[in-house]
Amino acid sequence: MTFQDLNLHRNIVEVLKEENYIAPTPIQEQAIPIILEGHDLVGCAQTGTGKTAAFAIPILNYLHPIVGSKNKRKTLRTLILAPTRELAHQILDSFNTYGKYMTTKAMVIYGGVNQVPQVQQLKEGVDVLIATPGRLLDLHKQGHIDLNHLHHVVIDEADQMLDMGFINDVKKIIKLTPENRQTLLFSATMPVAIRELADAFLTKPKFVSVTPVSSTAEKVNQKVYFVQKEDKRKLLIHLLQNENYANALVFVRTKHSADNVVKALKKHEISAAAIHGDKSQSARLRVLDEFKTKQISILVATDIAARGIDIDLLPYVINFDIPNIPETYVHRIGRTGRAGNEGLAISFCGKDELAYWKDIEKLTRQQIKVVKDNPFPFREFTEEEKAAKQNDRRNPRKQNQQKPNGSNPSKKKKRRY
Repeated sequence: MTFQDLNLHRNIVEVLKEENYIAPTPIQEQAIPIILEGHDLVGCAQTGTGKTAAFAIPILNYLHPIVGSKNKRKTLRTLILAPTRELAHQILDSFNTYGKYMTTKAMVIYGGVNQVPQVQQLKEGVDVLIATPGRLLDLHKQGHIDLNHLHHVVIDEADQMLDMGFINDVKKIIKLTPENRQTLLFSATMPVAIRELADAFLTKPKFVSVTPVSSTAEKVNQKVYFVQKEDKRKLLIHLLQNENYANALVFVRTKHSADNVVKALKKHEISAAAIHGDKSQSARLRVLDEFKTKQISILVATDIAARGIDIDLLPYVINFDIPNIPETYVHRIGRTGRAGNEGLAISFCGKDELAYWKDIEKLTRQQIKVVKDNPFPFREFTEEEKAAKQNDRRNPRKQNQQKPNGSNPSKKKKRRY
């Protein structure tokens, strides 16, 4: 099948030719005809399968004859809910690309920034609105958003919405939309809560599923280093300096860890930056752009911040911390080895993460290659090291400062506040 077989508008077909889209991906091949026919849809597809185009293309195909000329007053007809700002921008880019020969206007709104520019854009009129749930509810309550004329409601990355605590907001939003809407729900996994959401708000939906979450891309070479937790930074620096792993995405568990890893890399003159929830939107977008243009060699990210990052030809993914949810591992390494390209996924597994690693191998049904030539392998501590560690735990506020010569150790130095 080719895109021409889908009977799409010639303006869309022309864009797809320019973008070198010849044959639809499996999710696109299954989903686009269903959406064009007007059915509700539940799509199970992981990152990198072409999911955004699977709903953007048929929605634009529907809107084109309705929108009319540029001078016609814009009416909000499509709402797309996304869990993160990065994913929202990625979806906006897709609509702008596929609709560049149309008069359709799309915009994005999200929290954490001044609402005034967003409100001004809404007043000017919009056909497609991509939004995070919190900001959408806030602006709707203020009377800036009219949801009464919607034809499409898309819930993207529904499982991530659930993980981030947005699912109740999503339910509130759907209840504000017309009953005769077409609802499309996409999720990488299908936990019970997502199935219940589909049952409650979708009408006789069609189901499509591609690339089960337990499978990893065939083109991704996977390796694991079993390493002492305290040696992970040393191992990362060793690999980056000796194996020339430039343009790598490094996953960590926490925001604090992301910042510390970046500091360690910069000390060794390795260009790196972090992206996580404490960074402002402008800072996150700037870092992403610098990484994509290779001004920064290493991008260190938490899972939530990285959701929605779309980077072409990403050669390396490094799991600095092993995720405690095995499906997350599949999502992470799915960011490399995309579009038929080869990729390398490297994992650092500490002793405290062995149970997580076993869960990953059980889910993926793979025996991932263990690197034997490891400069920082598991080791047994001496009795002296064990005693020192125990003592440090008992004295967390132990002072390491040397006392000046001639000072009286019985006198405590006064603190200055």
